Amino acid sequence: MTRAADNQDEAELVQSQKPQGQSCSRPHKSLSRRHFLSSAALALVSGICLAGRPLVGWASDARHGLSVFGSLKYGPDFKNFDYVNPDAPKGGRFVFSAPSWSYNQNHATFNTLNGFVLKGDAPPRIELIFDTLMVRAYDEPDAIYGLLANSVSLSPDGNHYRFTLRDEALFHDGSPVTAEDVAFSYMLLKEKGHPVIRTSLRDLIDAKVDGKDALLVFSGKQGRQTPMEVASTVPVFSKAYYSKISFDKSTLTPPIGSGPYRIGKFKAGSFIEYERNLDYWGKDLPVNVGQNNFDIVRLEFNRERTALFEAFKKGDITYHEEFSSKGWAKKYDFPAIKEGKVKRVELPDRTPSGAQGWFFNTRRAKFSDPRTREAIALAFDFEWSNKNLFFGLYQRTHSFFERTNMKASGKADGKVLELLEPYRDKLDPSIFDEPYTPPTSDASGKDRKLLRRANQLLQEAGWKRNVDGLVNDAGEALEVEVMANSSAFERVVTPWINNLALLGVKMTFRLVDPSQFQSRADSFDFDLVGRRYSLSPTLSDSIRTFWSSKSADINGSYNIAGIKHPVLDAMIDAALDAKTREDMEAAGRAIDRIWRAGHYWVPNWNKPIHTIGIWDKFGWPEERENADPVLAFYPERWWWEK
Repeated sequence: MTRAADNQDEAELVQSQKPQGQSCSRPHKSLSRRHFLSSAALALVSGICLAGRPLVGWASDARHGLSVFGSLKYGPDFKNFDYVNPDAPKGGRFVFSAPSWSYNQNHATFNTLNGFVLKGDAPPRIELIFDTLMVRAYDEPDAIYGLLANSVSLSPDGNHYRFTLRDEALFHDGSPVTAEDVAFSYMLLKEKGHPVIRTSLRDLIDAKVDGKDALLVFSGKQGRQTPMEVASTVPVFSKAYYSKISFDKSTLTPPIGSGPYRIGKFKAGSFIEYERNLDYWGKDLPVNVGQNNFDIVRLEFNRERTALFEAFKKGDITYHEEFSSKGWAKKYDFPAIKEGKVKRVELPDRTPSGAQGWFFNTRRAKFSDPRTREAIALAFDFEWSNKNLFFGLYQRTHSFFERTNMKASGKADGKVLELLEPYRDKLDPSIFDEPYTPPTSDASGKDRKLLRRANQLLQEAGWKRNVDGLVNDAGEALEVEVMANSSAFERVVTPWINNLALLGVKMTFRLVDPSQFQSRADSFDFDLVGRRYSLSPTLSDSIRTFWSSKSADINGSYNIAGIKHPVLDAMIDAALDAKTREDMEAAGRAIDRIWRAGHYWVPNWNKPIHTIGIWDKFGWPEERENADPVLAFYPERWWWEK
């Protein structure tokens, strides 16, 4: 699935939401092993590959795992994933401020412990207390293995998935996890869950109990990734608990889960501790060995990262991901660094970089013309910012699919051209040419060539200059507000504001508190807002919430720009119906071309490393080829070194 990201600091916007596809509504690289996955499965008729051969029946073909485009790496008797340390010691504390989040989670505050609805602000990592039917393997692009489910089998038509549950699976109150709990959870989330979850469940028509097994029934219209995505991301709740507690309301009553952690101490808006469940039923399962090693995982909350950094310097926070290039260059000279108690670590990032930028709200008439949007974007001088503000640490983002095979380049040809050709009369001709790439400025801060081009585009879009600035035929001024929840971005936006003033465009920087920011973003009450969305290598149904026409009008969706494009809808279908990875990636490149040609955002920046400060108290697995290299973002794989 997908994760989204929000702005955390002046240099890098981070949120997850996964679309934990990918984030997730707020995901970068989530700490949860069950964060937004973009994996899914199909039946025999659709060419699903399960451990190398198709299913032909129910029980005799039960499997321990599923894979979309290939055979499974791990056999039925595997002991642990290769990328963990199976002998990692247990104990200690891991204290941090969340670098990523999803759904209604908020990195800066929280007022509810319900993290799977639209209402309220939930703490990140609330998913640590819940188990899912299956979990992802991070050294395979699209494979999942059983957690609550001991095995899974398919009907011949591929629309029925039967999950045989483990008899030993227990909720934290000691009650068994049953098929009835599974069916209840899926139907509850389909009806009342966060809009992103409801979108992923759109083709699930029923969840049933069949003896001791749970049966998920799909419509036949689902994408090949859909069943795998929902099996590995949807939490299983206690039916008994939520039969007494209203699910769609905010609450600070700790819910009952079945996962490796429980809710421990917390203070709303300040901190929360997840305590390791010493009696966790699944601690010895192969999918869990070597993980969930800390006794306490604690999150600290604060609107300003300066305060969080001060807490890190004192040792109150033990892990600090640095999103400010200035901070990385200037602030790591405090005593604990000099004494060797704190490490300054740079980890390579070979994962998809994510799509970070300021997104236009095209639901507003003043942004309806792509020429207006392009002109506003041209006034942002990235090269000047990178040189003078970012210490040269960043590179410009061009694509939603940066650092993947789905980033478009060159003229449309091959499979991409085959997909787009039937819609040529409905597409801008530029989509078939070189994909749009933001021009490189002269780094002066006021590139005259780019500003002249912006002025020309504004005139072509119908804006006229008067003594007060630019107005349209109705006399409405072109005024733009950039909404943020951190003052750190003001230094980046201010030079942009000055350039736009030269063009007659009035831009303002609006700082709002975290709760208001999330509420306004979810209800699309903004002009421009900074977000980051991170997509995984296998596209899933979650991409509908990014680009589909239907999602544009659903509060809380990741279609933050409000894009409605029938050809883009068709390319989404093509990506989800792809029978090979090659076909899926071709559809992704077609999506990328349409997105970039529409100027729906002002793309920001990315860097090929992760910059992290950590107190020298931890061990983590060695990086392995083909495994997710961002081990630093998965503390359940880390351990405390006494």
